[in-house]
Amino acid sequence: MPFAPPPEDPKEEELRILEAWDREDLMGRIRSRERKYVFLEGPPSANGPPHMGHARTRIVKDSVLRYWIMRGYAIFPWIGGWDCHGLPIEVEVERELGVRNKREVLERFGIEEFNRRSREAVFRYKRLWEEFTRRIGFWLDLDNAYITMENYYIESVWWALKEIWKKGLLEKHYKVVPYCPRCGTPLSSHEVAQGYEEVEDPSLVIRLRELGSENHFLVWTTTPWTLPSNVLLAVHPDLDYLLVEKDGFRYYIAEARAGEVLGGEFRVLKRLKGRDLVGKKYEPPFPYLRP
Repeated sequence: MPFAPPPEDPKEEELRILEAWDREDLMGRIRSRERKYVFLEGPPSANGPPHMGHARTRIVKDSVLRYWIMRGYAIFPWIGGWDCHGLPIEVEVERELGVRNKREVLERFGIEEFNRRSREAVFRYKRLWEEFTRRIGFWLDLDNAYITMENYYIESVWWALKEIWKKGLLEKHYKVVPYCPRCGTPLSSHEVAQGYEEVEDPSLVIRLRELGSENHFLVWTTTPWTLPSNVLLAVHPDLDYLLVEKDGFRYYIAEARAGEVLGGEFRVLKRLKGRDLVGKKYEPPFPYLRP
């Protein structure tokens, strides 16, 4: 089968197809079908312009939906959404106001004024996002999009959490997360990545005492902030380890690292493999922080 010749003006051809879709109300006709395929749009935040990464994810979503449409299904509820919460919006408004921390926000503007400006900033690029979504051919109802900062949405989340709690499916637990002292809040991995910067961080070597023994493990870590919740140590089962004595202390340490870490002279008491250390227990670094 021969390929159709390319259009003389691809942009004009795309616009002609988009107009035909609107004129024929294809989304409305598809929505009337009885069989439903459920799709819940993960909403973008409209406080910044869309980029090629957004185009890729939206095209993938649209491809899946069109597959089910061609199989005779309607998409439900087939509406877009706008993510209005999160630190990026607050940080952007703080930058515009010239404030450095939450105290300045309270003293100079107050919560009500700061919230008003943040709500305005949420939809700064909304029109650009809508046109971007239409131009890439992503079928989505943006006229009835849900908005996460509106009371009806917030209260629906509260209701869902309450119902989950009533069913006994919520429990209190502990998790180590990044924390921003300036913002006064934990950070998601997405929020941390927005301020990503390559820096040189010093590593730490700590001493952990073996339970019921005078021996200690010498442990290397690049994430000392996780030590309060530490529950395990890692060893390589096939590497060579030493039990050494230096300055009145006895240490388990990888043989290849002993000279550089300990420096100077030390006495080798025992040689063993990493697998020989498996199952040994040690005293936690901060026993008073036990949950």
